[in-house]
Amino acid sequence: MDSFSEQITRASFTSFNRDFLDPETPLSCIGSGALGGKASGLAFIRNVLGKLELGKYPGIRIEIPSLVVICTDVFDAFMERNHLMETALSEVPDDRLAHAFQKADLPFEILGDLRALIDDVHMPLVIRSSSLLEDSRREPFAGIYATKMIPNNRFDPDSRFNQLVEAIKLVYASTYFRSARDYRKALGHGDEDEKMALIIQEVVGKRYQNRFYPELSGVMRSYNYYPMEPAAPEEGVVNLALGLGKTIVDGGINWPYSPAYPKVEPPFGSVEKLLKNTQSQFWAVNMGEPPEYDPVRETEYLLLEDITAAEEDNSLTYLVSTYSPLSGRLSIGTGFKGPRALTFAPLLVLNQLPFNDLIQDLLNICTQALGTPVEIEFAMNFNPHRFGFLQVRSMIVPTDDTRVSADELVGTGVLVGCDHVLGNGMVDDIVDVVYVKPDSFDLKHTLSIAPELELFNKKFLALGRSYLLIVLGRLGTTDPWLGIPIIWSRISAASVVVEATRENVRVELSQGSHYFHNIINLGIKYFTLPFTSRYKVDWDWLNRQEIVEETAFIRHIKTPRPLRIKVDGRNSRGVILK
Repeated sequence: MDSFSEQITRASFTSFNRDFLDPETPLSCIGSGALGGKASGLAFIRNVLGKLELGKYPGIRIEIPSLVVICTDVFDAFMERNHLMETALSEVPDDRLAHAFQKADLPFEILGDLRALIDDVHMPLVIRSSSLLEDSRREPFAGIYATKMIPNNRFDPDSRFNQLVEAIKLVYASTYFRSARDYRKALGHGDEDEKMALIIQEVVGKRYQNRFYPELSGVMRSYNYYPMEPAAPEEGVVNLALGLGKTIVDGGINWPYSPAYPKVEPPFGSVEKLLKNTQSQFWAVNMGEPPEYDPVRETEYLLLEDITAAEEDNSLTYLVSTYSPLSGRLSIGTGFKGPRALTFAPLLVLNQLPFNDLIQDLLNICTQALGTPVEIEFAMNFNPHRFGFLQVRSMIVPTDDTRVSADELVGTGVLVGCDHVLGNGMVDDIVDVVYVKPDSFDLKHTLSIAPELELFNKKFLALGRSYLLIVLGRLGTTDPWLGIPIIWSRISAASVVVEATRENVRVELSQGSHYFHNIINLGIKYFTLPFTSRYKVDWDWLNRQEIVEETAFIRHIKTPRPLRIKVDGRNSRGVILK
């Protein structure tokens, strides 16, 4: 919360206001404790909106979706009155911990306000963490704690109230999930350093039959680590997706573009590859038959749908191009039948709405107000047009003067050379290397590889040592057919990562993902070697080193002397010397 501490005070919030859906209602809170990082960031956005020339965007409602914050003192009371701390700090599995929290009672003094909210609001709600440590610039906690969406559409208010209470308890429990505790430990924090506030917020979207979702979700950043010519890093990057933003923040397939050059497409190489490699599924809130009861599952009330469902909903007008088999070309819009591709060209090429102008204005205003590059999450509906801010946080860009020339990337002393690197600076104290064995790697095994990596990471956390991690396929994705589906907290002791992608894995790491945000702001040195890269990992040298431990898919070796790692963030070059 350090980015906002000098600019945002509790005066931005009033006591709980039951006019929850009134856009003129001030931000409100339940309790008297701290608001947490996300809530403070949203208060910051509210002040920024006052500086935006809204007249430039007629017909677009630009706002923060209605919300109320439950402050940290409520969390303290919940933990103390239910005697939960001993269980929270034990080694019980996450599911048992979550069920223990579900059996506990929320403080009785907040139940009246929660019931009043449920009585008045009959649309989907999202319950999000807003902890003390979240959204710090130097210690990011993106995606570390749970978020849960509830449909809130049952006729019976008791059922809707129970859904809300269960979601609150899940977010509380996630404070002490194993991955969250390991992540805090990797950053040098004890469990006592963290307290949980949370946000109850309206979900931006529309209802289509049994689905509720925004037509457009996005993450915009004022610094681009992977600029495509002619864009420059300082001109920023935006990632767009159909449906809930879970697609982007979980590292799924989305559409990246530079706001300075909105008409420039990613380099797919052909229309056929574009059709194959653009988003084909989207997330929505389930408004239909209740799913199997599972209060400790984040996605209990979510649906993963095919793009054809959005076609039925008539929600693709501003988002797609259509393929013509006769001409072999894409035409912008939905004017005729054919395969749809989520290119967002009606907005970015035809400029049917001043969407990109709005993006550039918001990035500039927030960057100037915070005095640092920023990352903003948003969601949008059309007809009527509504732009909803979901989050803003600071980000870190390269500042050190480490230089790596192209000549340094090759030679007998090089373990890994790369011209596609994130981070900046030098590391010279690593002797432990954990790597996925190439001979045993296959994408069908990635679900088995993830827990093996987590076990190695726990050992390094316990020892207080960092390591070099080398993998095949992508990290930070929820799709096991793109790479290893693992969140950052489960490899958090790795200070240097090498991602050697395979021929059938050519998707770039999404800059809008929580995984990406954490590795950048923690200063992780991150090497990406596309299959087509001229640079390779020296696997033969690794295989000759002393083996410390080995599993079915992973090998841990120790090098005879510390590796020397140099990363030139400004030129995206890096080298690991033996």
